[in-house]
Amino acid sequence: MTDTQAHDESHGNGLGARLNWLRAAVLGANDGVVSTAGLVVGVAGATDDRGALLTAGLAGLLAGSMSMAAGEYVSVSTQRDSEQAALATEKRELQETPAAELAELTGLLEGKGLSREVAREAALQLTERDALRAHAEVELGIDPDDLTNPWHAAGASCLAFTAGALLPLLAIVLPPAPLRLVITVLAVLAALALTGWWSARLGDAAVGRAVLRNMGGGAVAMGVTYAAGALLGAVGV
Repeated sequence: MTDTQAHDESHGNGLGARLNWLRAAVLGANDGVVSTAGLVVGVAGATDDRGALLTAGLAGLLAGSMSMAAGEYVSVSTQRDSEQAALATEKRELQETPAAELAELTGLLEGKGLSREVAREAALQLTERDALRAHAEVELGIDPDDLTNPWHAAGASCLAFTAGALLPLLAIVLPPAPLRLVITVLAVLAALALTGWWSARLGDAAVGRAVLRNMGGGAVAMGVTYAAGALLGAVGV
């Protein structure tokens, strides 16, 4: 593998990682918008008391952001454990069966389009330089110096959810009572249109369909919770 190829591959891996983080941030913000909007609109169906709306919105924001952070931490911790276990296994195999591992690396490089002779020479050079790194990157798709970080993932997820949740919370408590519901619904739909557009662009999907699907889901969520809140308010619960 030439220096130019390694340089290009590094940029490709870095771009993929950044896109994954960005996509997770967009989805986290979208969850914050929808879940908090559903909560405060549901409460608004039962009461127009600003204190009750603020309390419900803050509770939903805190509970949701903590839940997202905890779930992301557990998920990414499991992924990191798997990466470390795979690296440990590869390190042991390199110590116990170096010839077989060299043949395996040669085959992997050959599968990427190199001739048998060039693949063999590249495998020898990579093994001499850093055998574990070579196998981690070519065989496992792991950068040993850049394993997934559960704390970063948890923090990013918490912040994204919080940013999304703040919009419906502020929209429901800041305007005067007669305009709260309308402003909240419009603000939420606009935010969902934006996150739908962004997620579609990141995933190279049809933008119009993604935006309509995102807005439709949010509208249904707010409609259901508002109806439930109005019903409970009507019966005095």
